[in-house]
Amino acid sequence: MPSAPATPDTGGSIPDDVTAEQDRFRSSLTRTIEDFLAEQREVLAGISDESLPLISSIATLTRGGKRMRALLCYWGWRAAGGSPSASAPVVAGTALEFFQAAALIHDDIIDRSDTRRGRPSVHRQFTARHSDAGWHLDPERFGVSAAILAGDLCLAFSEELFTASCPDAPGGAARTIFNRMRTEVMAGQYLDLLEEAVGPDQAPAVAEERALNILRFKSAKYSMERPLMLGGALAGADDGLLRAYSAFALPLGEAFQLRDDVLGVFGDPEVTGKPAGDDLREGKRTFLVARALGSSGSKARAGINAMLGDTSLDDAGVAMLRGLIIESGALAHTERLIADKSEEAFSALAGLGIDAVSRRALHLLAEAAVTRTA
Repeated sequence: MPSAPATPDTGGSIPDDVTAEQDRFRSSLTRTIEDFLAEQREVLAGISDESLPLISSIATLTRGGKRMRALLCYWGWRAAGGSPSASAPVVAGTALEFFQAAALIHDDIIDRSDTRRGRPSVHRQFTARHSDAGWHLDPERFGVSAAILAGDLCLAFSEELFTASCPDAPGGAARTIFNRMRTEVMAGQYLDLLEEAVGPDQAPAVAEERALNILRFKSAKYSMERPLMLGGALAGADDGLLRAYSAFALPLGEAFQLRDDVLGVFGDPEVTGKPAGDDLREGKRTFLVARALGSSGSKARAGINAMLGDTSLDDAGVAMLRGLIIESGALAHTERLIADKSEEAFSALAGLGIDAVSRRALHLLAEAAVTRTA
């Protein structure tokens, strides 16, 4: 993929300023997450010590990570004139971290994923707890049910924290963006589930358009666009700046998710933390897959549809399916689309009327998002 456009020379101190500022924010974010979970641990302990595994599973999932959504929220705040030392973007960023945790927990259940970030997914952790204890009834059902509750708890935490981040403007622009983001993700997740159920029974061009719509609402908006806009709105950004944020962050989010779809098929499991070909076994009808079906002959198309979603697909089957996708030209086309959307995002960033440190920070985050390997 072509590299991102070169960043204008804005002074040698700016990268150091970005690093120092982001490190301070990340430290504050981590402390806020840990302090909040400690408070919630006490709440659950007051109910029953037996409920504490809910908090433990959430704590494991929220530990570490790239903090990309929270960082976008911070730089959206900062570029709109917000103070670097304010608590609002930290608390709002924490709310985004818990919202993402909820999305990951529920997504892993829907996709029947065994791992997340190189560790057992939350529903698998609870399944193992049931099996190890030798409890009665079905351990799989217990695991899924407990994980649903853990995800719901993350949603409740997210709402509580976001409300705390903007107590003086409960009905303002930030609240509208936060509410819309949650609705978009749930609708996008449902459309993704529906696409797997509909399967091959649609025209290839329609399948591609539907796949792009799913990635836009299930991931692109909540991963990039909404966090940046949320930070800006908390700092009082006007509609013009929020639209400019969207012009940059939405194509970036789409490129980010397209990259994720490529990694889901071609990524190195040692780097991604997920088994090779998991997206193929799960039957995910991504843009990459839709493009492969639309660009293949009838025999290859039948082969892709026959193997896609086969949970027993072995390494040889994964390799064969990858080969069909490459031969169709879908991988090359998706890489070009990532490059086009990345260029659109970087061009919009160049036109943003913001300070040099914030621009450099957003450029670095954008670069990492579209060139990542995990």
